[in-house]
Amino acid sequence: MSEEAEVLFARNGVAGIITLNRPKALNALTLNMVRLIHPQLKAWAADGSVKLVIIEGAGEKAFCAGGDIRALHDWGKASDPSALAFWREEYRLNTYIKRYPKPYVALMDGIDMGGGVGVSVNGSHRVATERLTFAMPETGVGLFPDVGGTYFLPRCPGEIGMFLGITGERLKVADAVYAGIADVHVPSDRLEALKERLAGGESIDVALRELSAPAGEAPLAQHRASIDRHFSKGSVSEIVASLKADGGEWEAKLAANIQTKSPTSCLVAYRQVREGARLSFEEAMQLEYRLTNRFIKGHDFYEGVRAIIIDKDQAPKWKPAKLDDVTTAEIDAYFAPLEAGELTFE
Repeated sequence: MSEEAEVLFARNGVAGIITLNRPKALNALTLNMVRLIHPQLKAWAADGSVKLVIIEGAGEKAFCAGGDIRALHDWGKASDPSALAFWREEYRLNTYIKRYPKPYVALMDGIDMGGGVGVSVNGSHRVATERLTFAMPETGVGLFPDVGGTYFLPRCPGEIGMFLGITGERLKVADAVYAGIADVHVPSDRLEALKERLAGGESIDVALRELSAPAGEAPLAQHRASIDRHFSKGSVSEIVASLKADGGEWEAKLAANIQTKSPTSCLVAYRQVREGARLSFEEAMQLEYRLTNRFIKGHDFYEGVRAIIIDKDQAPKWKPAKLDDVTTAEIDAYFAPLEAGELTFE
């Protein structure tokens, strides 16, 4: 396969290795990449000589900075079925990774956001380096924290998942381990050694134990009591009011940050995290597919991509513009079952 391919596949010993290969685009995930990765994972699952899968990103800047939302924007604007095809096939891939019958080791080195999270955090072994920057920034572009966020965010400690889902705050390695987003910290200069030891058939647990390093103090831990207190409130408006009333500088910045996000996205994310706590992974992904079907017919996703990515004026004009202007009936409609075409799994 040529070096220009968007995703590379290789065998090294007992390991199948996937390399996301769009370094100039921060390895952003495309529909073509999804369509290449899924059948290769199936082939390796059936191959007795493959004992584990390793996934990594090319270059030193990013594991995967997200899905190709500019393409999704353009497809959606043109009513091109490729948009829903991307989400449908991506969510099926996320689910297959979650249920993969062999160890799936994600090397979360550099930026890991959005669609990149779906092909890393849902794996069995999440290895983070000191270069990790993790976020689910979707509420800032008029979407919602998908690719399994419905499932893994409510399973973070306390209210950390709600905090991450609404604010889109970025985490470094210590916070990612603290939040349960990553399992272990392995310094970037030890990744090659890790890959070689795994390819040689060494126990994953032994290799990770011997090559890992302390992740350090987690800033999130210092704010944990505040996060749990404020983000346990009964609505997004109550969360914002509680943060404002706190009097702390960090809390005031958070409140201001939330008020820059899409109100519709924030309200969907709030309900999504609450409902996700009682859903199976498959049910969570079906819910996410319902939500994407509704967002692609709405206003805020297109406005968010315009403001953040296309025009870069960083001044989206959300509709509705305020949290209190979004009705319960509007949010209910996002969560309603689809009349046809619910997400199915193989």
